[in-house]
Amino acid sequence: MSALASAPSSSLTYAPVLDKRFGPKARIEARPAKDIATITLTDRSAYIEVARFLRDDPACAFDLLLDLVSIDLLNAPAPLRPRDGSRFQLHVILYSTRRNDHLRLIVNLPEQNPRVPTLVNLWPAVNWFEREAWDLMGIEFEGHPNLKRLLTHNGFVGHALRKDYAAGQRWLCTEEDLLQTDLAAQTETPEDIFETMTVNLGPSHPATHGTLRIVLRLDGETIVAAEGECGYLHRCFEKMSESHTYSQVIPYTDRLNYCSPMINGFGYARAVEDMLGVEIPPRAKAIRVILSEFNRIMDHMVCIGTNLVDLGALTNFWYAYQAREAIYGLLEACCGARLTSSYARVGGLSADVPPNFDEWSRSLFPIIKTQLDDIDGLVSKNRIAHKRMRGTGIVSRENAIAWGFTGPCGRASGLAYDVRKDKPYEGYDELDFDVPVMTDGDNFARYYVRMEEMRQSLRIIDQQLRKLPKGPVTTDDYRVILPPKEMVYNEMEGLIYHFKVVFEGTKVAPGYFYSSVEGGNGELGYTIVADGSGNPYRLKVRPPCFPLFAAYEKIIKGGMVSDAVATLGMLNIIAGELDR
Repeated sequence: MSALASAPSSSLTYAPVLDKRFGPKARIEARPAKDIATITLTDRSAYIEVARFLRDDPACAFDLLLDLVSIDLLNAPAPLRPRDGSRFQLHVILYSTRRNDHLRLIVNLPEQNPRVPTLVNLWPAVNWFEREAWDLMGIEFEGHPNLKRLLTHNGFVGHALRKDYAAGQRWLCTEEDLLQTDLAAQTETPEDIFETMTVNLGPSHPATHGTLRIVLRLDGETIVAAEGECGYLHRCFEKMSESHTYSQVIPYTDRLNYCSPMINGFGYARAVEDMLGVEIPPRAKAIRVILSEFNRIMDHMVCIGTNLVDLGALTNFWYAYQAREAIYGLLEACCGARLTSSYARVGGLSADVPPNFDEWSRSLFPIIKTQLDDIDGLVSKNRIAHKRMRGTGIVSRENAIAWGFTGPCGRASGLAYDVRKDKPYEGYDELDFDVPVMTDGDNFARYYVRMEEMRQSLRIIDQQLRKLPKGPVTTDDYRVILPPKEMVYNEMEGLIYHFKVVFEGTKVAPGYFYSSVEGGNGELGYTIVADGSGNPYRLKVRPPCFPLFAAYEKIIKGGMVSDAVATLGMLNIIAGELDR
C-alpha cells in the first residue's frame, strides 16, 4: 500500500514526497482529529533511511525528537497487534520547529532479539530514551555509544516493563552494581588526565535538588569529563498505571513534577478525554487554565529561589517561597490538598472552586508582583549574579534542538516553542499573552525567561477570571465521571454508572494517542495505548526535564564546578518526572 492510500483527509504536505521516495515501505495512517500524524514502517530495514529523510528533507524538517515509546504487545488485543506478528513496537515522537508539526514514526520488532539501529547520530536527544527502552523493555539499539541500565541498577535482571515480567521480583543492589564509569575514556590524550581526580556530585548533596548523581573528573576546578546518573527515585509509575483504572492513575501524576502537580493531572486527564472524544464544560477548562498558571508560577519560584540559595543569595528564597505559600492557600481551598492535589478528573474536576475564587485569586496578584519585583531588584542587575550566571551553562539554539530542549530552557536558547501558543488547548488561543524568548542560552537567560513567564501567567489568569463562565465543572457523561450522589442514592441507573466507573473503570477503545501540554519545564506529553479495558495497556510520559539532565554532562564539560551548580539549578531538574 502506498503512503497516500491511507493518508488523513486533511492531506499532509510531506505525504507526496514520502510516497515518492519510499512507496510501500512507509505508510501514513489515518488518525483521529486530535492525535498527531503517524507513519508506520512496513519494512523495518528502512528505519534509519526514513528517519534521516524525516529530519533532513525540507518538506518534513522534523528536527526535534521529543520522545521514544517502547511497547510490549504480548497480551494486546487484535486491533493493536501488527499483522506480521511482531511483539514489540517503537513510537518515535518528533516535532518540526519550522512547521509547528508533530509526527509519530512506528517500527515493529520481533519477539526474539528485538533490535534496531540507534538514532543518536540523527537526534542526540534520543540517547537516554534508547537507554531507557533497553533497560525497561529489552530493545537493543545497535551502535549506541553507551547502552546500559538507566533507571535500574546493574544488578537488575530482566526488563521490568515487559508484560511477562513478574513484578514481585526483588534484586539486591550491591556496591559493585553502582554506576561504573571510566571518565578517563572521555579525555582526548593520556596527558589530559594527569593530576586529575574523580569526585561525586550527589546523589546526597544540597546542590543537586533531588536524587541525582553526577560523576566529575576534575583538573583543579575545571571539569574535563562528566557522566550523569538518575533512577534513585524510580517509582514504577508507568508499570503501576497498567494495573489501575484511568481515574486511579491521576494521584500518581501529581508525583511527577511535584512543583506544579496540577499541570500533570490536567494534562493526563486531557489526553484521556481526547482519546474518548469527551468535551469538558467551559468552566472546567477556564479553571484548569487558571490553576495551571498558578502552578507554573510556583514551579518557577521554586527553581529560581532554590538556585539563588546555591549561588549564595538566600534572601530571594524567602521572597519566592512567600508567594508560593500564598498560592498554596488557594489550591488547598480548591482541592483540600497541598502538594499532591489529585484535583483533575477525566471529564472535568473533582469539585468546583470556592465561591470567593475570583477575589481570592486576585488577592494573590499584589503578593506575587511584589515578590517578583523584589527578586528582580536584588538579582537582575546584581554584579555577583551576573558573574555566576552570564556566560555559564551556554546552550546554543542548534544544541537545544539537537538535545530535545523545550520549555524555558529551550526558549532561553532562542527556540520560540510553547505548546500553549503553538498547539493551543483549553482556550489558550483566545488569550493574549507573550512567549518570552532569549538567544544567549546561558543561565541568566533561563532565569530571565522564567521571571517574565511568571508575569505573563498573571496576564493569563487575569483574562480568564474576567470571563470565568458559570455552570458545571464536569461532563454529564456518566460513563466517564461519577454521577451525583443524589442520583446514586435514588436512581438505579445512577447506582449502575457509579459501580461500573469505580470497579471497571472508563472503557477506552483499542488504539494509541499522544497529547501534550506546556508543563513547568516544557512539553509534558502522554502516550496512551488502550486495549478496550478500563486500565491503560501502556502509559508513557514524556518528562520535560529528562532530555535536560541527559544533556547536562555535555553542558558543564570545560566549565568550573561552581558553574555546574548554577547550571543544574537553572535547568530545574525534578527527580519525580525524571525517574518516574
